[in-house]
Amino acid sequence: MTRVDGAWLRDSGTQAIFAMLENGGYQAWVVGGCVRNALLGQPVTDVDFTTDTLPEQVMELAQTAGLRAIPTGISHGTVTVVSQGDGFEITTFRRDVRTDGRHAQVAFARTMQEDAHRRDFTINALYADRDGNVRDPLGGLADIRAGRVRFIDDPHARIREDYLRILRFFRFHAWYGNPENGIDAEALAACATHADGIDNLSHERIGNEMRKLLAAPDPAPSLASMQGSGVLHHVLPGASTALLAVLVHLEQQMEEPPRWLRRLACIDGNDARDRLRLTRAEARYLRNLQQGADSDTTVSEFAYRLGAEAAIDVALLRAATRGIPLPEGLREIAEHAAGQRFPLRGSDITSGESGPALGRKLKRLERMWIDSGFTLGRDELLRK
Repeated sequence: MTRVDGAWLRDSGTQAIFAMLENGGYQAWVVGGCVRNALLGQPVTDVDFTTDTLPEQVMELAQTAGLRAIPTGISHGTVTVVSQGDGFEITTFRRDVRTDGRHAQVAFARTMQEDAHRRDFTINALYADRDGNVRDPLGGLADIRAGRVRFIDDPHARIREDYLRILRFFRFHAWYGNPENGIDAEALAACATHADGIDNLSHERIGNEMRKLLAAPDPAPSLASMQGSGVLHHVLPGASTALLAVLVHLEQQMEEPPRWLRRLACIDGNDARDRLRLTRAEARYLRNLQQGADSDTTVSEFAYRLGAEAAIDVALLRAATRGIPLPEGLREIAEHAAGQRFPLRGSDITSGESGPALGRKLKRLERMWIDSGFTLGRDELLRK
């Protein structure tokens, strides 16, 4: 039997939830992302439980065990129980009754099999007991081994239940798919068929998915499939993935970590701030990257004015989109420049200028200082 293990499973808080449910005579399983990631050797961040008892009973069991229970989604069967300072979502086995592409009306189910059939992908329909023994009702283990992201049952039906699953499919393929095996053709065709359903989703949900997708180690194949299927047009009209693979190659060559805003700047697109619900800071950073990539400002000056990370992002974007070679020692250059401080202030100027004239002189001297590679000192500048 396949098993998972890890500190997340052996943790006293996790084991207390197993004990709480099982001592009450009910089933207790960890499910979904924690099992999937443990099988893939990836970090486990959230540990979610499922059980055959009703949420009201979970509340009572928690009280009996001396644990705090919060009815975070009790109408949908979810209760959050705090154990050893951590919150664990416990959801009753469910099945969908009716959906509108955004929200589902659910009924409680009696079996794991029913619960598994309402989930999105086979790799998310994996369950494990307190000892890590994995239950696989729908073939998710084989798909994990093959690096295959596959909808459960009919992909058209799964997508109609929640159109966000289209974006989740591409995101999961970017993170967990094997690029050598390609993307699941049946799933891709269903995503293309229902692409206009994305127009009914909130921009917040779309933006959250795109952030996660763009942060994958190599999102280029998934995004290329999104563009080819017409899905990307519904997410970000005008975006192009033509140069994204080049950018990712350069990032890997330079051993620079993935940065989703750098990738977004590369694919561009119309009105990203609204369509992806960027924060003001994110929108400002994106604008700086796009303007910097199109400019001829040196990497050093960009780092001095906007920081080392922004300068590195601009250099990578220029190399990918304009073929401008990356400078040797890019990170060292950027970090050195970002740490520089202009050695003059207005009060240092004693030659009589004031107001706009003083400002112009300071800018001229700053320009000379930057062009010198930040080598001119205070006394040298005052003599200029």
